Amino acid sequence: MSNPDVSTAESTLENNESFDKILSQYEQSHSHRVGEDGRQLEGTVIAVSAESVFVDIGFKTEGILPLTLFQNANETVEVGTKLLVTVKGRDAEGYYELSRQRVERPKDWTALEKAFADKAIIVGTVTGVVKGGLTVDVGSRAFMPGSRSGARDAAEMEKLVGQEITCRIIKLDVAEEDVVVDHRSVAEEEERSTKERRYAEIKEGDTALGTVRSLADYGAFVDIGGVDGLLHISDIAWGRVNKPADVLSVGQQVEVKVLKIDAASKKISLGMKQLLPHPWDAVEGKYTAGERVRGVVTRATDFGAFVELEFGIEGMVHLSEMSWAKKVHKPSDLLKPGETVEVMILGVNVAERRMSLGLKQTLGDPWVEAQEKFAAGSTVEGPVVSLTKFGAFVQLAEGVEGMIHVSEISAEKRVERPQDVLRVGQVVKAKVLDVDKDKRQIKLSMKQLVPTGLDEYIAEHKEGDVVTGRLIEVSGDNATVELGEGIRSRCRIAAAAAKEEQPAAAGQVDLSAFSSMLKERWKSGPVSAAKTDEVRAGQIRSFKITKLDLDAKTIEVQLV
Repeated sequence: MSNPDVSTAESTLENNESFDKILSQYEQSHSHRVGEDGRQLEGTVIAVSAESVFVDIGFKTEGILPLTLFQNANETVEVGTKLLVTVKGRDAEGYYELSRQRVERPKDWTALEKAFADKAIIVGTVTGVVKGGLTVDVGSRAFMPGSRSGARDAAEMEKLVGQEITCRIIKLDVAEEDVVVDHRSVAEEEERSTKERRYAEIKEGDTALGTVRSLADYGAFVDIGGVDGLLHISDIAWGRVNKPADVLSVGQQVEVKVLKIDAASKKISLGMKQLLPHPWDAVEGKYTAGERVRGVVTRATDFGAFVELEFGIEGMVHLSEMSWAKKVHKPSDLLKPGETVEVMILGVNVAERRMSLGLKQTLGDPWVEAQEKFAAGSTVEGPVVSLTKFGAFVQLAEGVEGMIHVSEISAEKRVERPQDVLRVGQVVKAKVLDVDKDKRQIKLSMKQLVPTGLDEYIAEHKEGDVVTGRLIEVSGDNATVELGEGIRSRCRIAAAAAKEEQPAAAGQVDLSAFSSMLKERWKSGPVSAAKTDEVRAGQIRSFKITKLDLDAKTIEVQLV
């Protein structure tokens, strides 16, 4: 006796198997029918994702369309929207790949000949990989060269097996039953068509959702619905980005703004940071001049270094603001990228989004006490740090230098070039002549520290002394008198001339008594015979010192 439960189960299984078989046969035949005659199906949108539109076409499995097809056409699609589609094949996940264009599948040789003559796009199914290419079923067995498949390597060609593709017949020999098809040109045409349409639709200032396709050192290429745009590294973020790979990855979805379209070269420039508020918009009142802040050195240039105080907010430390002590030739000698430093804000220009910073100001200004520390008349000592054609610079303290003019180097001889007497690194002593704290200048003299014949002469005489000298030059009421080698003084003649008209006072020295002494001291020129002689150059006469100025190192005399 049979078990009723078993019979029921078998009957149910048979019914299920029959239903599944019938459904499968219907689906296959329906799909084949649509593919054969290119008839379009009406489908209903049942779901919309970030990338795809899912369509119910009456089959067991839904069909799928790229969402970009609707975005590029500025067409709104939502659940319930009716669409006319054609089945192209299946994707890796089992969904039917749909097309919104009518695509024919040839039925016989007549259809193949017509498609060849019209250069029409047809649908075929890749059936296998053979030497040199692929076999494709287009109603008849066809061959597709590997170079015309659009695949980059053998692995990609293997993936095409079993897929429906669009292609065009490029060779047809009825007698030999030889059919050759090309898929790559069709794909390229579709890509060009999509790009042309997209270029016509897109406008500068538009915002688009794109996918990062590739990365380079200078930026990223982003697909914005069939066309690529360049997202330059400088337009990724308001802050500094060292490498695009630090913030982006291939396949990442990004929102971008179309910055520029070059119609001639069909190049599109994109930006991400332009969709975000600029950090400088919040700087007003946040940073003030004189404030000390900390930041990270981002880069060094020939003229300075940039320091980031916060993301997107940078200031520049100019070369001249880096050190009090020495002249900085390269910013990289003091500041390295990635280094954290303390700087002082020197100025903020919100309108131009610029900030000037100083590094040396955080170290203290050595010139504040320079006037007291290096007072005029004092003696200083330091190494020669540099030589120029007009003098030498001597370091007096960290950040403080004084200059010895070429005329103040030596009292013994005329110096034409400082390097003839001095060398860099040589330690010298000098007298401070003048200090200008505002201009940060100190004037020095070496020669004024060396005793001269004039110094000794002034030290050995006083006002009122009667001395002998030679008249060097006479001009009107004034004359120049040489009192010794290299020692000259000024002489007023007018007062002395009036005095010569009066008789000699008792006890006055007779110049003739000193003839022998003057001859010994002055080897050139005879001694004047009488005081009543006319005053002229070359005479050796007696003079009275009327003024001695030790600081100015000047002597004034008058005839006696």
